[in-house]
Amino acid sequence: MQRLEIRLLIPQRKAFLGVAPTTLMQNLIQHKRWSEGEFQIFLSKYCPLVYGHKRIPLKLQLSYGIYNLWAPNSLAMLYYVVVPSLCLLKGIALFPQISSPWVLPFPCVVLASRAYSLWEFLRCGGTFQGWWNEQRIWMFKRTTSYLFGTLSTVLKLLGLSKATFAITDKVVDEGVSQRYKQEVMEFGTRSPMFNIIATLAMLNLLSCIGAIKRVIVHNKAVDLLALQMLLNGLFVCLNLPVYKGLFFRKDSGSMPPSVKLFSIIFALLAATMAMY
Repeated sequence: MQRLEIRLLIPQRKAFLGVAPTTLMQNLIQHKRWSEGEFQIFLSKYCPLVYGHKRIPLKLQLSYGIYNLWAPNSLAMLYYVVVPSLCLLKGIALFPQISSPWVLPFPCVVLASRAYSLWEFLRCGGTFQGWWNEQRIWMFKRTTSYLFGTLSTVLKLLGLSKATFAITDKVVDEGVSQRYKQEVMEFGTRSPMFNIIATLAMLNLLSCIGAIKRVIVHNKAVDLLALQMLLNGLFVCLNLPVYKGLFFRKDSGSMPPSVKLFSIIFALLAATMAMY
């Protein structure tokens, strides 16, 4: 009996061999599909909090809810990426002054959350660089994949769209494969998702430049806008591969010219409207 169990657990023939995404676009499309399906489950009669009531433990219901709400989580992320940057350009403070004791809860919560995330990542065998890349990818997914998943689900509920299944490309050319091995991010296709990523990156870069100018002109701006500057600086650091793809890379994996033009125009337009 024991030998039979071992044979069942470790079969001689591999049952399935999958191909993981090797480009950013493949990853975004895959997560758009996943988040859309999870959100549809949450809005259906099979929602874990409704259908799972008295069927499964509450902790398990809440665990499922984390994944079911991936899609609408994009709205909160968009707020943090866009609104503080626009307010920074205008000089509007969204957080307490750095000299005020009321500022302490904000950095404490953020540092505790990220420290635990890093500890958990390292405990599972990861590296600091891997954790940092994970934060970057999560930002990209929340502002694109999950946003499109939310919009697609809402349109389907309103009867304005039909169900579709986005297929990720499994064929990778030699150049893409080489950049993947070198851990260089791939941007070489035109997509609305890349338009959003590039535009948000440019908006945060313009806000960072505006904040530096404001600090030089008004010394009190540091005390008033310190947390927003730190948040903006964090987003700029996370978007460094995007800036490289927009301005410095010349290979086929760089941002397409149309995406570059779109992002610059819309970021400048948003920054101008925020300032005036």
